Amino acid sequence: MAQMSMNKAIHGAFRRDLARFLDAFDRFSDGDTRRAADLGRAWQNFDTELDHHHHGEHEIAWPALRAVGVSDELITQLDGEHEAMVTALEKARGAVKTFAVSATKGDADVAREAVASLQAVMETHMTHEEAEIEPVFLANEGSEPLKEMGRKFGRERSPMAAGRFFAWVSDGASPEETAAIKEQVPGPVLLLIGGLFGRGYRREVAPVWRA
Repeated sequence: MAQMSMNKAIHGAFRRDLARFLDAFDRFSDGDTRRAADLGRAWQNFDTELDHHHHGEHEIAWPALRAVGVSDELITQLDGEHEAMVTALEKARGAVKTFAVSATKGDADVAREAVASLQAVMETHMTHEEAEIEPVFLANEGSEPLKEMGRKFGRERSPMAAGRFFAWVSDGASPEETAAIKEQVPGPVLLLIGGLFGRGYRREVAPVWRA
């Protein structure tokens, strides 16, 4: 039996990125246009993955979870948390966009505050979701609704998008998170997709966090 769901492994990637952004804004030197542009590019990747995850939960995960007994009341609570997250994301998105163009320390500080607010909202939601939903994922591993959920998630991304996703979610993953990813995707397939189609992430985004 898996010890962690793919959902929780994805949460780990969001947590890492948020911490990386906060650290980068703290260290930012006024006028460093190259670094600002790099962080703007990394933000686009984060923003895209968060938006994709958010919509995927609504369209694919929630129906599967209802099918294995999760209550409408809990789904409604999680949806309310998503709405708060969207509001915080919009503010952070605008602040980071401004910073990426201006490259000023003042705008870096504004962006940091907005991303810290988003982090707080997301942590509340992810912690709640993990407490309520993680046991459901693990207890129903192999059930038809969750297998169909996995197939739908697999079909909704192009090979290029899938490769970028796996390169991102694996970047800095813990051993437990890596095991959860490999539990869902056979090693050779992960190596092929992440290796071949994940090159864009490794070339454009990963180096931002190594700087």
